[in-house]
Amino acid sequence: MSLRDFLATSAARNPKPSLQLVADNADTPDAPAAEAVQPPAPPLYGQSAAYLTLRGRIHAKMVERFDLAALETLPKPTLLQEIAGMTERLLSEDSAAVNDLERKLLIRDIQHEMLGFGPLELLMADPAVSDILVNRHDQIYVERLGRLELTPVVFTDEKHLLRIIDKIVSRIGRRIDESSPMVDARLPDGSRVNAVISPVALDGPMMSIRRFAHTPLRMENLIQDLKSLTPNMALVLEALAKAKVNMIISGGTGAGKTTLLNILSGYIPEAERVVTIEDAAELQLQQPHVVRMETRPPNIEGRGEITQRSLVRNALRMRPDRIIIGEVRGAEAVDMLQAMNTGHEGSLTTIHANTPRDSLSRLENMIGMAGLNLPHQAARQQIASAITVIVQALRLTDGKRKITSIQEITGMEGDVVTMQEIFAFTQTGIGSGGDVQGYFHATGVRPKFAERLKGFGIALPDTVFDPTRHYQ
Repeated sequence: MSLRDFLATSAARNPKPSLQLVADNADTPDAPAAEAVQPPAPPLYGQSAAYLTLRGRIHAKMVERFDLAALETLPKPTLLQEIAGMTERLLSEDSAAVNDLERKLLIRDIQHEMLGFGPLELLMADPAVSDILVNRHDQIYVERLGRLELTPVVFTDEKHLLRIIDKIVSRIGRRIDESSPMVDARLPDGSRVNAVISPVALDGPMMSIRRFAHTPLRMENLIQDLKSLTPNMALVLEALAKAKVNMIISGGTGAGKTTLLNILSGYIPEAERVVTIEDAAELQLQQPHVVRMETRPPNIEGRGEITQRSLVRNALRMRPDRIIIGEVRGAEAVDMLQAMNTGHEGSLTTIHANTPRDSLSRLENMIGMAGLNLPHQAARQQIASAITVIVQALRLTDGKRKITSIQEITGMEGDVVTMQEIFAFTQTGIGSGGDVQGYFHATGVRPKFAERLKGFGIALPDTVFDPTRHYQ
């Protein structure tokens, strides 16, 4: 069902929809609708020192006796049964005084240690958790429905946490040690991981996990459930993606840039060949013809690094219809802009910036990082001719995410790149509960790209750009 059909169906079911916006976390793929009841906290681990000591001792014996090669050959249900049986036997040999609840907890925890990511498995199983923030082995926060919460989950000690970190990064061929104490990685489900250890981390190993949904969000979720934008804004974004308009999604950390990039990429026709380039692969494109590439850090000798810039250059030789860069952050900006200017229309990327104007300044700085010594005016002309639309995403003070601005680049006036805002979110205040109050509205400007949309057979009604219609 297309977005236009979805909106028509929704209007038929509810001819007078409420305009009250109660936005939820737009960067939280697994977050439920805002009106859902607060989910229960995850089950508590045993927290006593005696329990943690016993858990560590049983796990150490399990590693000694268990055939680790079986972890890659036997089906998971069989492995779970084998681990449970061996845990029972080890408890009997240990003569540990445990009750039935502690016995069940131990079996569960040992299964998580052997087959998953230890204590983090409980948090990973909670669909309302969007971020897992491990500050120390005994201090773990999560973001649930846009709010940070301290959890009762802990690791046994720093060695335990370090072992889980190493397990995560080694699965994708990366390393973390004293010579390379920071690493970006990803989990099998696409969630992104950043880990930092000593000597950089002063209080012990740290880790943050940005979770991704097994089922990617759709634009309907952003409109109905998360209230991150209006139906008219969504129709315009859908049209821009279909009409092969070059776009940049701008925003701060956790603003929902990658989530929106995933959704917009879903409007790319299946007949087109898409090449994606990322530092850590996390895009979840649904098209059948997608070629994915990922950067590689240098090895222990400092060799073998593959940068985003080299991947962008290589992508130009792969006959792409569109190039999607997970995030532009360095000298690859030059090659990306040149690709956009030489026939690879409809390309998409994200950039860290607080406003659309700031994103242009960042792009100009990135061009300087390439060492081409381009004059400022030439760099800005490259930007103005390559990019048509900038979409600004923002994480508000109450944890909600919104698309706060959609702006069109219209050209150059002297040395200045000119822009005009098409849609905006205006904040009017803060409610008694700390919720941000405001409304979406069109500015009344009819964009130049409307003519391009007509060329692709997409005609947007004039009411889409009506500035008198506010969505609160």
